[in-house]
Formats: sequence, C-alpha cells, structure tokens
Amino acid sequence: MAERKNKTLIIIPAYNEAWNIVNVIFEIHEQIRNCDILVVNDASTDSTGNLAEKTGVAEVLNFPYNLGIGAAVQAGFKYANIYNYKYALQFDGDGQHLTSHIPMLINEIETQKCDVVVGSRFIGESSKFDFKSTFLRRIGIRIFTFITILLIQKRITDCTSGFRIYNRKAIKFLAKHYPADYPEPEAIILLGKNGFTFAEVPTKMRARQGGVSSISQKGFFYMIKVLLSMFMTVTRPKIKINEPEFAVR
Repeated sequence: MAERKNKTLIIIPAYNEAWNIVNVIFEIHEQIRNCDILVVNDASTDSTGNLAEKTGVAEVLNFPYNLGIGAAVQAGFKYANIYNYKYALQFDGDGQHLTSHIPMLINEIETQKCDVVVGSRFIGESSKFDFKSTFLRRIGIRIFTFITILLIQKRITDCTSGFRIYNRKAIKFLAKHYPADYPEPEAIILLGKNGFTFAEVPTKMRARQGGVSSISQKGFFYMIKVLLSMFMTVTRPKIKINEPEFAVR
C-alpha cells in the first residue's frame, strides 16, 4: 500500500470558499509541520479549486458534481486510507477554526489512545470566547448532546463540530461508512454504536472571514432532520469491524 512521509493528513472540505481557502491553507502550512494538506473541492462554482492548487502546498481533489460535505469528507478518508496515514484531521475551509489548536488535537489522540478527538466550543475556556453561534444553534447542540447520551451513552458536547481528528482504525471504517446527509452528528452515533472511543478538547472559533455558509439557516427544520437521522443511524445493525479490511497496519 502507498504511504506518505507525514503521518497526519488534514482534510479540508470546501464549497465556494474562494474568499477563505488560500489563507486557511497557508496558515496550516506555516504553523503546522509534519502534516499533509488535502482540499476536497465539492464542485465549487467559484475559483476555490484553482486557488487551492496555486498555493502549491496542498493536494486538491476536484469533484465534477456537487455531492455535499459528507461525500467530500469521505473522499478525504478514502485518500487517507489509500496512503496509509495514521491520523486524519477534519478542518473546515471557512477560516473559523484556529490552526493553533491543531497540535492540541494531535497530542490528545496520541496520548489518550482514543479513536476520535472532537474539538468542542462548549467546554473549558472555549465556551467564553467572544465568537458565539446563534442562540437557536446553541440550543440545538445541547439537544443533540442529550440525544447522544441517550442513544450511545457517550457525552459529546459539540457533536456538530467539523474540527476532529481520527486514528487509523476510524479512518478505515469511515472510508467505507461515512454518513452523507448530516455527517458530523451522524458520524458520532455511528462510531459510538460500533464501539469507537472519544475524547474532547476545548477549541475556539472565530467569525467567518468571508463568503456565505452553505449550511441551511432553517434552524428548526434542520434540527428535526438531524435528530431523525441520528435515530435512524442508531437503529441500523452494527458493522463488523474485526474483519481483515479494518485491521490496523
């Protein structure tokens, strides 16, 4: 199997992020060593893909059609699996995540020996940061936290966070089974149901640096759809993860 020199792949799903993508890539490249950067351009209608390629420091996968963030992140996991990365870190392309927190996630997954580490906006000092999401979104996330405890008996305070790191075992699993519709909360349920372990670290966010979020602002209906998807995910049969295809090498 092909293998890269660096053991961590940073996956950046991006759709119409021309305003932000170059700054995001260069921030990571300048501050984080021993990591490779992969931008998955989900058929953006602006110059996101071209700008990412011109940086010269990121690999870019360009989708011919818009397939959604779930497919974009799963493509990143497939890439990480093919090239035998030890860790895959998901990082949004909108400039809201802080690059300086990446080493904290890497250190946590290395020292705690868990499968997934989630960067949470709602624990520790991160909850006091000056950037706040909308009131409705914060209420929704608290509901998701309660439902997560109910469904998989694990407390994840920020299950919609797109700032996460996964180990090799989780990479191999999600390369095949990553959810498509509401991937962040669904992935927590899917992984928890199938015996994967979690940790959280406090992370901060800043306001979007430019452009418009592709996430629907129909807050109440979005929340209902996410809750339904979480319940549907937990009712599915468990997936065998002790088969040779999921063996960690």
